[in-house]
Amino acid sequence: MRTATVKKFLTAIAGAGALALATSAAAAWQPSEPIEFVVTAGAGGGTDMFARTVQAIVVKYKLSEQPIVILNKGGGSGAEGFLYGKSAVGNPHRVTFGTNNEYLLPQIAKLAWKGDDFTPLAAMALDEFILWVKGDSPYMDAKSYIAAVKAKPDTFKMGGSQAKDTDQTLTSLITAATGAKFLYVPFKSGGEAAVQLAGGHIDSNTNNPSESIGQWKAGQVRALCVFSPKPLATGPKITATESWSDVPPCKDSGIAIDQYQQPRTLWLPKDVPADAVAWYVALLDKVRATPEWHAYIERTAQTDRFLTGADLKAFIADNDQKSRKVFEQEGWLIH
Repeated sequence: MRTATVKKFLTAIAGAGALALATSAAAAWQPSEPIEFVVTAGAGGGTDMFARTVQAIVVKYKLSEQPIVILNKGGGSGAEGFLYGKSAVGNPHRVTFGTNNEYLLPQIAKLAWKGDDFTPLAAMALDEFILWVKGDSPYMDAKSYIAAVKAKPDTFKMGGSQAKDTDQTLTSLITAATGAKFLYVPFKSGGEAAVQLAGGHIDSNTNNPSESIGQWKAGQVRALCVFSPKPLATGPKITATESWSDVPPCKDSGIAIDQYQQPRTLWLPKDVPADAVAWYVALLDKVRATPEWHAYIERTAQTDRFLTGADLKAFIADNDQKSRKVFEQEGWLIH
């Protein structure tokens, strides 16, 4: 084959390859209709703030050509939202925001969906838990509060977001670790639990930092301890004298629980195209790179951790196993 012919052949092959790549890129999935962000909790809670933060960043930086609509469906401890999310099989325009409730709720309640009815998309952060009491409570630390609860079992009201979910699971762990027995009162969201505590209708709650930041800043609630092995990262002061790093670890305050966190998760319906999953992962990675996301993480005292693919599946399997032990002890499992 002559040199000129060889060059022409190679040029044709290169051109064909470039055309194939261009065609593949052009065919990559893009949203073609408005995207729904389904929030499996009521307004004002941590899941709601998470979804609205992502939405605001996407809109500000024009990361999607399609608009985003937020739908709060927190009924049935979030089951309403997951059922709605499940119903869009194969449709990647519906993203469900939750926590570990996606794979834990079906273990403790008879539902019209199960964990593998969804495509895992990502976990974008790990949220901490704090033991809170009312701002004018006589209890200044966790040790004195737990002692008071132990003295009068089943009379102190512990509020939380939803029943048999992360907050009630943590309450059960506190009881197991200390012997203090609470009367657990579920609400639709952590935001509602924060309002109820500030109003004196319950004695304590285990809200995430973001869910009680407003009440803490106003002096309506007091942070007794955080379920973390070490103090949270130093940040700006929330009250006149305290920042998140001033809240002592619960394990140093008489509650032998080293760490308790929940993931902030996103899910797509079952049977969505792989390139749609890839599009959302790339979108969320861009969201995480913005100063607004970093400010959100700092303000809410969360751990900024991005899990997708195999890493996310491994995290889910580990978290599922640990939670199942508590469910067995409490007699919550339905199978």
